Amino acid sequence: MKIAALVAASLIFLPQCFAQTKTAVPHTSVDPDRLGQTCPQILKMGSGDWVAYFDQKSGQVVTPDSSGAIRALAVYGKCYDERTKRLAATLGKNGKGPLMGANGNFRDFEAALQDFTTKGLAATNSAPDSPKSAYAHLYEKQFRYQFCQSYVEKDLLSRPLTPEESDGYTKAKNHFGEVLGLLPDEKLHSVHSAFRQIFDAGPVSDVTKLELYRFAIFLLAPAKDKPFSSPPF
Repeated sequence: MKIAALVAASLIFLPQCFAQTKTAVPHTSVDPDRLGQTCPQILKMGSGDWVAYFDQKSGQVVTPDSSGAIRALAVYGKCYDERTKRLAATLGKNGKGPLMGANGNFRDFEAALQDFTTKGLAATNSAPDSPKSAYAHLYEKQFRYQFCQSYVEKDLLSRPLTPEESDGYTKAKNHFGEVLGLLPDEKLHSVHSAFRQIFDAGPVSDVTKLELYRFAIFLLAPAKDKPFSSPPF
């Protein structure tokens, strides 16, 4: 009976970000596309810097639409997942992770986010194996990592926006409406509905709202447009 109780308690504290990915079987092989770098070294670079480094060191010409860029971003994404799994495992071991309700809210948030990403990529005719798709999935990984990180840095997501961020939030909401309006009607309503579902999934902090609008702009803006904001990774 005591053992069963302990198991149940451990499940309550299991971080949802840990449940997203199964524990990998340890192996000794190293991904050659890491070019001799460790994941902490790779993640210390911004994603754009890593793609440029990959271009320089791999001997392969990397353009925005090349397979080299996709390979570089795939490595970056795997390192993101490894970092999140390590953090989630630590939270679970120390009993400091999210409770069941927070896990459920994030699970709903992530499902809605993934649905919006899928519909946004389809609406902009972005191929699943395109760099844009790879960057979109990096955004998803960023939200998952921040969810875990917020249990280490307690005010990471709950803090109020700075005056500069508040101004940026207003601009982002307005620009989101502009890029959304560029979609054909038959796609616009589906994409907009999917975006609203993200906010209906559970409480969303102002910090996260700002990042969601920036992500949505990245996802929907025409390729010819100047980037509205730099990616958070």
